[in-house]
Amino acid sequence: MLKFLKQVGDYAKEAVQSARYIGQGLAVTFDHMQRRPVTVQYPYEKLIPGERFRGRIHYEFDKCIACEVCVRVCPINLPVVDWEMDKATKKKKLKHYSIDFGVCIFCGNCVEYCPTNCLSMTEEYELATYDRHELNYDNVALGRLPYKVTNDPMVTPLRELVYLPKGVTEPHGVPADAPRAGSFPQDLVESGRE
Repeated sequence: MLKFLKQVGDYAKEAVQSARYIGQGLAVTFDHMQRRPVTVQYPYEKLIPGERFRGRIHYEFDKCIACEVCVRVCPINLPVVDWEMDKATKKKKLKHYSIDFGVCIFCGNCVEYCPTNCLSMTEEYELATYDRHELNYDNVALGRLPYKVTNDPMVTPLRELVYLPKGVTEPHGVPADAPRAGSFPQDLVESGRE
């Protein structure tokens, strides 16, 4: 009889402990339900990348001396440098330069070690395509001027989280009627019609 009561007591302790763990998990869930969303309405609102953001690489053909330092420092030997020796000047003449952004890991080594500073990182991050072969950028595509989020009139550039009041980064304790930093897409469309 004593063994049976001990088993019932242990079972009751485990049941109480399980209920406590479930309660803790639900408390976290309900806590998150009370938070305001921290979502950027992407096509209409975009966060401004940080100062040292590593985006698409910009390339200046005229500065390149075909030294191939970028290929040697690249962890995956990615840049393709095609050159020929000019016999008259006894110098390399660059014919073609390309980088495949489908393979690139955006480490920035090529930019850091380039002796002529012909490579630089931009804040462009929208490189998605339907065909992976379109991600192989040649010297013409790499030479395009970088795109800035702040220059696009159709997009609201954001420096902080969208649904929180200006300067607030912690969503706990923000009242529901606090002003938002951004607008919903439908509000932007309606204000554009007026």
